[in-house]
Amino acid sequence: MSSTKETPSRVLQYLVLGAGIFAISLGSILIRLAQDEAVPSLVIALWRMLLSVLILLPFTIVGRRQELGEMGRAKWGLAIVSGMLLGMHFATWTSSIAFTSITSSTVLVATAPLWVGLASPFLLNEPLTRGLKIGIGLAMFGTLVVSLGAALAMEDGRIILDVAGNSEGSNPLLGNALALAGGITVAGYMIIGRRLRPHLSLLSYTFVVYGMAAVTLLIINLIGGEDLVGYGWMAFALFLVMALIPQLTGHSSFNWALSFLPAAFVSLAAISEPVGATILAMIIFQEFPGPVVILGSILILAGVYVGSRSQA
Repeated sequence: MSSTKETPSRVLQYLVLGAGIFAISLGSILIRLAQDEAVPSLVIALWRMLLSVLILLPFTIVGRRQELGEMGRAKWGLAIVSGMLLGMHFATWTSSIAFTSITSSTVLVATAPLWVGLASPFLLNEPLTRGLKIGIGLAMFGTLVVSLGAALAMEDGRIILDVAGNSEGSNPLLGNALALAGGITVAGYMIIGRRLRPHLSLLSYTFVVYGMAAVTLLIINLIGGEDLVGYGWMAFALFLVMALIPQLTGHSSFNWALSFLPAAFVSLAAISEPVGATILAMIIFQEFPGPVVILGSILILAGVYVGSRSQA
């Protein structure tokens, strides 16, 4: 099948990215609301992805069945690996929100452009620039600040390191590590998308990748022995909203842009997510990040901006 497509205007490309940023900013808020309904994080990730695939299914069967049949072994292999990475991204990042603040989680997962940049010389034939090296240094220092800042506490006038977390289940170091893992895995997903998207329609690409992500999450849930259906109507309503807004609108907007813009530039747009998510968390959950976490977040986002801009 021909991969030739008319390139949309730059204004339209930026508008689509803007809509995607707003949509994905709601993701962490909806996840926290579902966790408040006593739904395990891995189950949330599964239903978000599974409902997305079910929504896409009839459109794919009607409009893209021939294209899927002509993909070939190489494209199927790349799409399957991409979907597995996306599934692991949602498994780790969704779980992180149960253990750390929304600000820390979204900022750390936003390091994805740096991992894209590090891998680009080997996988996308894009050079490792001086700006990227500076950005990585800033972001890594910021990551250390966020991770330690979230775990530091005052007790009897002394600063203590709360490694194990508190009695309510908070464990900032674990949550931050999971969020960072989510950033690394989504970087791999975006790199593969940059190679594959120009040769596939958005619908075919998202259906196959989201489908494989759902299979990956289902396997993880079955291994963990999670209950997949024993939840109230509010939980399933939240699952549906996650599928429609952050997933299909947000991530699909990014996938669409990958067909026309460099992977590092698309990843760069995602650094706006922590800002929107933090503002929403302050309004909805009265969750205000401390000064150390804010400082670390600024360092990370500055590093991501510098590094990604040098790539873009």
